[in-house]
This record gives sequence, structure tokens and C-alpha cells, in this order.
Amino acid sequence: MNHEPAKNENRAVLLISCPERLGIISAVSNLLLSYKANIVQFDQHTTDPRDGMFFMRILFDLDSLPTAFSQLEQDLAKMAEDYPMDWRLSKESQRKRMAIFVSKMDHCLVELLWRVKSQEILVDIPMVISNHPDAKETVEAYGIPFHHISLATQSKEEAERKALELLQGNVDFIVLARYMQILSPRFITHFPNQIINIHHSFLPAFIGANPYKRAFMRGVKLIGATAHYVTNDLDEGPIIEQDVIRVNHRYTEEDLKVAGRHVERNVLAQAISWHVEDKVIVYGNKTIVFA
Repeated sequence: MNHEPAKNENRAVLLISCPERLGIISAVSNLLLSYKANIVQFDQHTTDPRDGMFFMRILFDLDSLPTAFSQLEQDLAKMAEDYPMDWRLSKESQRKRMAIFVSKMDHCLVELLWRVKSQEILVDIPMVISNHPDAKETVEAYGIPFHHISLATQSKEEAERKALELLQGNVDFIVLARYMQILSPRFITHFPNQIINIHHSFLPAFIGANPYKRAFMRGVKLIGATAHYVTNDLDEGPIIEQDVIRVNHRYTEEDLKVAGRHVERNVLAQAISWHVEDKVIVYGNKTIVFA
């Protein structure tokens, strides 16, 4: 039995970012009105009402969307000539395709597999790629192709080349679900602001390896997790979501890891949901999240 939520074939999301300028809201609204679109949700943010950057997300219904989509894209492109804006238009009915990279720790992977199967995250998973074979049985039990690309028998450059061959044209974005390898700048350029990583600490604290050990040594009272887009600067990409939980002196290093895994799963899942629903705009090294 198919329990997948019904998709609204006539619903779309428009994301816009541009320098603050008088009339931009009116121009976009009038364009949608000319198509007889019904605005379902409207969100906006400006960094400065006079000289800042303006961000906008519009969720709208349009009865003629299947046939009018291309023409609407053309009209938005023309508008961008008058209002120097970056924009992205997407159909709600077109599911994004998410590849998952994982190493040995599978708690984030399993969480995502379950949330996708239960339709909590509306995305397709065409493949899972790992530098270890450990998760093969778990992944294939969900009917998802699993690709083991070992780093023990080949260089990282060769491994990334094989991964890119699998990914190109088959996925929209990538999730690093505790993938314990650093991606090269060459690889990242293929997916700008389309690679989401979960870091097992509340960034910018404890950047790099072994954050729980260092947190334990410092006697921290809060531990957290951070989901962010991947850039060439390690663990310094635009942050999408963060959360923390309180701990105390009774927590061992292992206790911190267990508690941290709970936070990691939820933070990563939330960040992916917002990304899939087109609620995130990247601006510099920050994000605007219309949650």
C-alpha cells in the first residue's frame, strides 16, 4: 500500500535574494498575479531596509503551473535584468534526489533511511556511498543501491572520481552522514552549497576530530551538533541548523557520545528537511532559513 502524501502538481516555491530596492515585492507579486497565482505563504528578510540585502520566499499555487513553468522562468530571468537578483523556482511535485555518504558510524544514516521511508522527509535516495562495507546490508534492506568505494586500495583522487561518475546527473545534493573523510576542493566545486555535513559539536567550538574527547577534558555543560554546507574551509561552511543538550559531571566520554548521537540525528534531519523544502538561502558564509 502506498502511503506517500499526495503531491500538489500546481504548487511551487520561489526564492529570491537581491540588493534592497524599492518595488521588488510589488514587481514579483504583480508578476505572479498576472499568471493568476495564489500566494499561499510569503516570507521576507532584509539586512538593512536602505542599503542591505533582501531575501524572499514565496509559496504559491498556479493552476497552469505544469504548462506555464518555463514561461514563468523566462519572465523571472527578464525581471532579474531590472532587479539584479538571484532566484530559484522549483516545483513541489518534483522530488529532490539525495545521495548519502557514510563511513562506519551509521546512526545518522539509519535515521535518514527511516525518515525517508516514513515520508517525514520527502526525498528520493538513489544511492549510498561508503568507504567501508559495513552499512551495505542495512542500506540494501531499504531497496537502495549501496556503493563501496574503498580508500584502502586506491588514492582519494581515484575514489572521488568514481564517486563523481556515480553522482553526475543522478543526484541534486549530497549528505555526509558521519562520512569521516575530507572532500577535495575539486569535488566540492561540482556541488556548491549542495553538500550538507553533520558536525558532532556546536561549531565553532571543537572544530576537527575527537570533539567529545576534548569536550570531556574541558568539562563542558552543554554539547551539541551542527549541520552546515560544505566549503573548502573545514567545518566553516554556512550553518543551517544547530542544537544542544545539557550534560553534567557524571557523564563519561562514552555518555557524551551517546547523547551527542541523539542531537546529531535530529539536527541533520531538520537541516535536510529545510533544504528539501527550499527554505534555505545562502548569503556569504551565512544562511537565511525561512523555517
